[in-house]
Amino acid sequence: MKRETVPVSILYSTTGAYASLGQEAVAGAMAAISEINADGGFSFRMEPKIDDPAGRAERYALLCEAAIRQHGCRHVIGTITSWSRKDVLPAIERHGALLWYAFPYEGYEASDSAIYLGACPNQHLLPLFDHVLPRYGRRPFIVGSNYIWGWEISRIAREITEAAGGQVVSERFVPLGSTEVDHLIAEIAQKRPDFILSNLVGESVTAFLAAYDTLRRVIPDAPPVVACNLSETELEGLTSSARAGHMSASPYFNRLDTAENRDFKARMALRHGSDRRLTTSFVAAYMSVSILARAIEDAATDAPEAIRRVVTSRLFDTPLGPVTVDPRTHHAALRPHLALSNSDGEFEIFHSAPAALAADPYLVRSLGRPLGGGGADPDPATPLAGAMLKVIK
Repeated sequence: MKRETVPVSILYSTTGAYASLGQEAVAGAMAAISEINADGGFSFRMEPKIDDPAGRAERYALLCEAAIRQHGCRHVIGTITSWSRKDVLPAIERHGALLWYAFPYEGYEASDSAIYLGACPNQHLLPLFDHVLPRYGRRPFIVGSNYIWGWEISRIAREITEAAGGQVVSERFVPLGSTEVDHLIAEIAQKRPDFILSNLVGESVTAFLAAYDTLRRVIPDAPPVVACNLSETELEGLTSSARAGHMSASPYFNRLDTAENRDFKARMALRHGSDRRLTTSFVAAYMSVSILARAIEDAATDAPEAIRRVVTSRLFDTPLGPVTVDPRTHHAALRPHLALSNSDGEFEIFHSAPAALAADPYLVRSLGRPLGGGGADPDPATPLAGAMLKVIK
């Protein structure tokens, strides 16, 4: 029996300033589509409409609109930056479509026309700072890409730091994709912060870590780099020494040792070979397509309204583990992990939250919480033990 075809938009930049992230995301989405189309248990097959906005903000909405109007796509798997997400949402909302967004972001958003499968601040930044502030100190240097992700994560980090009695040493921003970072390294060397929070994206991350490794050779006790969006992808192309020793918070790392991830990696090895490293970007897009497909099968339609009802009413097995989506905010509950990068470009997980954390995109439930509750056994004797997170202005 001939199966129905469901058109799906795959909208990631595979060229431009953060091309490697987009390439991994497209590969993950296509891996999921290949599995679905080869599985006779699905009553439909997916037909991908792949577009490359090339990291140019003005192209996202145009390509999204064309995928919906000209190709009949009611679901858009895509966008990486908050800039691009906010550019496509008006078109998504106008046409009654649904955006599947699975990358870490700064929160302060909830749309009925989006499913948020990426971590928001209470699932990445707060657990990271819970661990870092008591151990490294309260004088961070913050560097970020000059757009909403960099600005907002910096703002929240500043509030957390000040609530704990600390002070941000400096906040610096560079254009998205810029590799001119020597001035940042020079200022870090001069001011000697306790740690560096990197909110850089794409090529900027790789350039910064390469330059920072030069500083670490001169200053062996140089402060550590921590991030909420550093993945295996950004470490590709770096030397062994430049890759190692950076901390990241994420709901997924390639070396996540769970039954769900072991099974997923075994399936991907059969399809892509055992040498294929599975990155956070790959898994994010794979998970989006996989959850969408199972929701379509359950609903017997790809109508966005029906899909929203299914997605927010059941549990989905994913490489991250079981995932549920809040019917009020459309955000996924995710389990944060903290990990350190090694010289092979892998992340070794050293702490995981006991269970998935419900998303708190506006930090309404996280305000007034004691700091030090989400890291790896914080020391209650530290000055941070009684600190409270202020209202985010």
